[in-house]
Amino acid sequence: MNFSLTNEQRLIVETTRAFVENELYPHEAEVERTGHLRMDLVKELQAKAIAAGLYAANMPEDVGGAGLDTLTWLLYEKELGRANYALHWTCVARPSNILLAGTDEQKERYLFPCIRGEKWDCLAMTEPGAGSDLRGMKASAKQDGGDWVLNGTKHFISHADIADFAIVFMATGEEETPRGPKKLITAFFVDKGTPGFTVRDGYRNVSHRGYTNSVLEFDDCRLPASQVLGKVHKGFEVANSWLGATRLQVAATCIGRAERALGHAVDWAANREQFGQKIGKFQGVSFKLADMATELKAADLMLMEAGWKYDSGTVTDMDMAMAKLKATEMLAFVADEAIQIHGGMGLMDELPLERIWRDARVERIWEGTSEIQRHIISRALLRAVGG
Repeated sequence: MNFSLTNEQRLIVETTRAFVENELYPHEAEVERTGHLRMDLVKELQAKAIAAGLYAANMPEDVGGAGLDTLTWLLYEKELGRANYALHWTCVARPSNILLAGTDEQKERYLFPCIRGEKWDCLAMTEPGAGSDLRGMKASAKQDGGDWVLNGTKHFISHADIADFAIVFMATGEEETPRGPKKLITAFFVDKGTPGFTVRDGYRNVSHRGYTNSVLEFDDCRLPASQVLGKVHKGFEVANSWLGATRLQVAATCIGRAERALGHAVDWAANREQFGQKIGKFQGVSFKLADMATELKAADLMLMEAGWKYDSGTVTDMDMAMAKLKATEMLAFVADEAIQIHGGMGLMDELPLERIWRDARVERIWEGTSEIQRHIISRALLRAVGG
């Protein structure tokens, strides 16, 4: 494997890092202290991101995106991940790839406006009683003539408050399997303002200030059949086909934050004096730096290998689960050790470390908990030997 970056990759990394440092970092303190991302600021930064060619860079070139291969996209995500999550996710939006599964009419209505920065999307799967166990979802859609009628509740739905529409996964039937009944799932486009569809404020979150979550309620919400995304009862197939790399995206943004935290720790250790010498001279500090750097590099290599394999068509669920597991748990370790090296100053909001430390916690939960990732990995190992 060639570990060197191409000229194009190097340019993308440099352009994205410059944008993050010059355009996003200056607004982090405001978002962190208010817990709010002003829409006028969003529009300002969104326009700059579009002008810089960084907006919707995850999308193929033939639909107006940057057409990045997976490996280059992950390098780009790492750089964005250095900043406050609400700033980089909202202002430098990467629309969900699942929009590519839509019909030509659906792409005109939903995909292209998202790529142009005219609309935002959100994905709605999780329910109060069904988090990781999506087969246990209770929200349902039933056919009524040529329409579908949706009922139920979704929660923890990221940035649904500003989204123009939701891609909602609903139980639409049940089939018998050797292991018992299994829910059939269908995906729907639901526009904000549709009668029977209500978006309510979600929960206050210790992680990712300014990046909101909402509760979505469906009360006899009627949709025409044209709002089905993909095929009826094939919602999981649509999700699995288009959303697999989101675990790699989480891993990439975690690595970007860990690099920033390590950078602060190294700088502090090299300049802070105690007992007549730089604290980096003390083994208790220097060994922490060594362990942090080693764990970070291991996570980075796992991510890059998974991205490379994704492009070559050889990636497995285990590869992506390993990358997500390692990167999210590594970030928690690096953030904690960076604060320890800084002592009391590490917990002050003059530095980004306390934010990185808080934000790290959710990464081991969303897009599949660490336990789910371990289940995927162990299942793959056992299946290989008939277990």
